[in-house]
Amino acid sequence: MVSPVFPPWKWFIEYTHPTQAHMHGVKRYIYSGKTQFQVVEIIDTFFFGRCLVLDGKIQSAQFDEYIYHEGLIHPAMIVHPNPKEVLVVGGGEGAVLREILKHPQVQKLVMVDIDKEVVELCQRFLPEWSDGSFEDPRVKVHFMDARKYLEITDFQWDIIFIDITEPLDDSPSYKLFTKEFYQLVTKRLKKNGAVALQAGNLNSALFECHGAIYNTLNLVFKNVESYGAFIPSYDTIWGFIFASNELSALNTAPEKIDFELAQRNINNLLFYDNLTHINMFTLTKDIRDRRSREKRIIEDDKPLFTY
Repeated sequence: MVSPVFPPWKWFIEYTHPTQAHMHGVKRYIYSGKTQFQVVEIIDTFFFGRCLVLDGKIQSAQFDEYIYHEGLIHPAMIVHPNPKEVLVVGGGEGAVLREILKHPQVQKLVMVDIDKEVVELCQRFLPEWSDGSFEDPRVKVHFMDARKYLEITDFQWDIIFIDITEPLDDSPSYKLFTKEFYQLVTKRLKKNGAVALQAGNLNSALFECHGAIYNTLNLVFKNVESYGAFIPSYDTIWGFIFASNELSALNTAPEKIDFELAQRNINNLLFYDNLTHINMFTLTKDIRDRRSREKRIIEDDKPLFTY
C-alpha cells in the first residue's frame, strides 16, 4: 500500500503569499520554459486537468476555465446593446475570443498580446481553449505592447477587455493597470462603450490589487462595478471589474439578460445566466467594507506590485 503521506507523484506549489500556498498533484509536465517576458509551464494535474501556469501562478485550468472566461466576457457583452467591434488586451489562450464570438453582432475582434510564444504554446498544447477562434475571419491578432497599440491607433471600440496577468514586479503588465493607461482606454471607447477586466483576488486578506484597480478606474469612469466568481483551481473568489461612463452591469435587469441571451441564440454557456449575473455582482458586506478602506491609486510612477 502506498502511504498517503508520501504520494508517488510530484507537486506543483503555487504561492499566493510568502506564507500561504496551494499544492497540486502533477501527473506530468507538458512544457516548461521561459519566454522573453515570463516563465511558462503547462502541466497535467490530477484534480484540475491541464493547466497553464505563468510566473508560478495558474492562469487557467481545463476543469474550470469556462467559469473565468464566461465571467469576464458575457456581462459586458450582454449589457452592451450592440457590441460590433471588440478589443482584447492580452488573452493568450484564446478562450476570451471563443466567448466573444458567441455573440452574433461581432464584426471585428482584435487581440493584442505582447507574448507571441505563449499564444503559440497555447494553440499547440491547449487548442480546446480557443476552439478554432484564431482562424475566424473576424479575428486579427497583433503581437505587441497593448499600450503602444492604443497610443498609435485612434480607432474606437464598443468594448475593451483586459485579460492580463496581475501587476507583478518586473512584469510587462503593470503599466496596463495605471491611471494613465485607463485614461487612454476611455479615449478609445465609443459612446456606450465599456471596459471589463480581471482584477485580482477578492479574498479580503489579499485584496490590495483589486482595491487599487477599483480606485484607479474610479478616477476616469463614472460607473465602476466590482464582481466576482469562485474558481476552484484558484481556490478563491476571483475579482473582475466592469466600467463605463454610460452603462451599468450592476443595475441590469435579469429579464434583459434572459432576453439578450435568447435573442442572440446563445444557449451553450456552462456558467453564465441571469441568476449567475446577480450572484457575481452581489458582493458580501466584508468585501464591500474592505474595498471602501483601500485608498491606493496606481500610476505610471507609482505602480502596485503584488506578490
